[in-house]
Amino acid sequence: MPLTTHHPIPDFRLTPRVDKVGVEERAQRFQTRSIKNEAKLQGLKMTLSMIDLTTLEGQDTPGKVRQLCYKAQHLHDALPGLPTVAAVCVYPSMVDVAKKSLGKSGIKVASVATAFPSGQSSQEIKLADTKMAVDAGADEIDMVISRGKMLAGDYNFVFDEIAAIKEACGKARLKVILETGELSTYDTVRRASDIAMYAGADFIKTSTGKIQPAATLPITLVMLQAIRDYHKKTGQMVGMKPAGGISTSKLALHYLIMVKETLGDDWLTNEWFRFGASSLANDVLMQLMKQETGFYQSSDYFSID
Repeated sequence: MPLTTHHPIPDFRLTPRVDKVGVEERAQRFQTRSIKNEAKLQGLKMTLSMIDLTTLEGQDTPGKVRQLCYKAQHLHDALPGLPTVAAVCVYPSMVDVAKKSLGKSGIKVASVATAFPSGQSSQEIKLADTKMAVDAGADEIDMVISRGKMLAGDYNFVFDEIAAIKEACGKARLKVILETGELSTYDTVRRASDIAMYAGADFIKTSTGKIQPAATLPITLVMLQAIRDYHKKTGQMVGMKPAGGISTSKLALHYLIMVKETLGDDWLTNEWFRFGASSLANDVLMQLMKQETGFYQSSDYFSID
């Protein structure tokens, strides 16, 4: 049975239309803001604390996952006093390895599930995939929606599937990946965001990182506005995770400005905002070293994912 919510479920066919020109112009303006040194330093540390270090390849091995977990725990070796990243994100088969490697570090283990990245499987298999990750110790589940059903207008199917996965998560937090690069319009992204939140998502997430375009500022702004409106209606906070294509500190800081101005300071923690990234951490470390020493370190100075 799908999980019931405490709020009336809206008619998703009546989701608010998105002003395409307005969203794109507003997103563009976030990239023109100058950030002073002290605020930049604070923003870089905040960014680091919000990263989900990720390895999601067919060639992943226990050794590669252990190396990523080691990196997650030792970023401060380059510069003492830095926060850790938020999580390490892996396939369900690697959750046990990551859980043991991270130990009591406080870094979460996130796992993709539900036939990631395509989502093309039965609900029975998707639930088994989720249960496998949760049973292995995953703190967070990153599921993919059925984009084919979404594009075909079968919104009840998408809602019910998310609700069923949410129930299977137990205490694990659920991030719902919309795969915005396949949803074609801002209106569809907005509708999918609303469906995910009313179905029980703890986070909504742009992309798997396997489809281009992945995260963009305008797409993320549409999703942030959906979160804002949902919070106004229900009083419930939902997190946001742009993922894929965010590899520079400069771009990450633009995202943080957008979050602050759209949702407010309450969302500026890794409890409510994440970056799905594999290379962003290295760039953030380079920029932090520059802020601290006045010089850039070679990228070779940092471990490669």
